Parts: sequence; structure tokens; C-alpha cells
Amino acid sequence: MRLNAVALAVSALALGFASSAASAQTVMRISVSTAQNSHQGVAIDTLAKEVEKRTNGRYKIQAFYGGALGAEREATEAVQLGTQELTWTSTGPIPNFVPEVKIFDVPFLFRDYAHARAVLDGSIGQDMLKKFESKGFKALAWGENGFRHMTNNKRSVINPEDLRGLKLRTMENPVHIQAYKGFGIIPTPMAFTEVFSAMQQGTVDGQENPLSVITANKFEQVQKHLTLTGHVYSPGVFLMNKGVFDKLSATDKQAFLDAAKVAAQANRDRVDQDEKTAVNDLRSKGMQVVDKVDKAKYQAALTPVFAEFEKQFGKANLDKIRENK
Repeated sequence: MRLNAVALAVSALALGFASSAASAQTVMRISVSTAQNSHQGVAIDTLAKEVEKRTNGRYKIQAFYGGALGAEREATEAVQLGTQELTWTSTGPIPNFVPEVKIFDVPFLFRDYAHARAVLDGSIGQDMLKKFESKGFKALAWGENGFRHMTNNKRSVINPEDLRGLKLRTMENPVHIQAYKGFGIIPTPMAFTEVFSAMQQGTVDGQENPLSVITANKFEQVQKHLTLTGHVYSPGVFLMNKGVFDKLSATDKQAFLDAAKVAAQANRDRVDQDEKTAVNDLRSKGMQVVDKVDKAKYQAALTPVFAEFEKQFGKANLDKIRENK
């Protein structure tokens, strides 16, 4: 009997420890606007796995995909308010919260992926991450959406004048809207979660996004033409509510920051993978792809807009990014 009593006591104690460990686990949420099988899904899945591993399971991050917790702007607002702990977002809605980030959205600012990544990983990008803190965010790391390209249902776009009159969905981003008006596009700002149905119904003629987004969201089902304009590099960013981050221990803060770096690399690796396979994949599914693009013509079409951007951002600031090695 006494042995049974001891066994029961040990069992109760073990249950108590298990219960205590379970109750000690903090659950957080993170969201993206695209599907799980995408570069954004890879980003948040990797962050969740790395955080759990680095904190010995004390922090568990639940991932939500396809705008399940709201479109990018709504999710970013929720993180700012603290009703959601984390999100991964493109820079589309970010200028509404951190206006300085707008400079990264200037068309043809970055030569290629190596250049863009060097800027974001270097002092320019790291200084920009600090600007989020006064707005209620802890920006953990830069992610990546990729270079954006044009799709539409009306006609093949070979030269910039072919864009004139096309009604294209754009991100809710003032720099993009200003630039696309320079092409003669009729920009239609809209949350990403509404884009597929808007193209399906003919509310817009097309949209512009990186290849990773186009393939992950099966836009070839509702779009006929793709032109590899590469007109804008689109960063992403891992955001956390600053109050939530500030309450972490120094060790856990570092765990989140390190996890975000690993997740950012996984995110970039998926973009690189998509860039190698997407065009052939989209062609095989019936899209007509213009892959020989004279970018100088597209840049020339935006000459008046570039003059406005130099006034807005300062030529020296733009040149500092352009000339970054």
C-alpha cells in the first residue's frame, strides 16, 4: 500500500511538472498573405521551428497562411496594436507605418538580387530596421518577396507604351502608384487577398508581383501574359510587436533574432529556387512570357517620375543605394 501511495505521489508530481511545463509555454501567432507552399510560407514556418528549438519549446509560434488573420495591412496594424504578436509582410503597406522605407520601393533602384541583399544586410538596411521601433514594432530581419513583373489579360507587353491604359492591381504603396501612373497604367490599389478574384472577374486587367508570388498563387489560371520587367525589388520584413519583444529575456530576444536570420535565408533560398523554375512552369501551363525586356526603355519612360523621386528622397540617398557594393 505504501509503495502504491509513493507511486501515486510520484505520478502526481510528474503530472504537476508536465502541467507546469505546458503552462509555461507561450503561444504566439504569425501570418502571411500567401499560401503555405510559397517563399512566405517557408519564411514563417522556418521562424516558428527555429524559435521553438532555440527556446527549448518555451515559445511556440502558430503560423497562418493565405491572409487568414487579415491582409498585410490589417496584420501589420494588429502587430502594432499588440493583438497579434508577429507577421511577415512585403513592404507594400509599410510606408503607412514607417514612411522612410518607401525609398526601397523606387523602380530600378537595385541591379539584381546580390545588390539588393547586400544593401539590406549592410548598414543601410540595418539602420532602416531600427526606424520601426518608434512605431511599435521590432523588425527582426529583412525577408524577400523578389523582383516584380507585370501580368495581364489584355495583350502582350513588349515595350513600356504597351502598358498604357491597363488597369493593374497594385500594392497600397504610394511609390509604386506614382511610378505606375508614369507608365500610363491605371493603378488599382487592393489587398492581396482580393487579387485572384478581381482578375477572374475582370475587375482589373492584371497585376505585378515576383515570380514566387505568381506561381504560389496560381495566377496563370486567370492571366494570359507575363513580361519579366523586374521593375521593382520587393523586400519583406519579419515584424514583432515591440512590447512583446521587450518583455523577453536577453537570451530569448537573441533567440528570436537568430531564428529570423535563419528564416530570412530560407526565404531567399526559396525565391532563388522559384526564379530558376517558374518561367518554364508558367509557360507549360499556357502563359505567354516576354523574357527579353529592354529595361533602358522602361527606365526612360519614368524619367519625369525619377525627377520627383530625387526631390522626395534626395539624389544622394538614392545614389548611395545604387552605388552600394
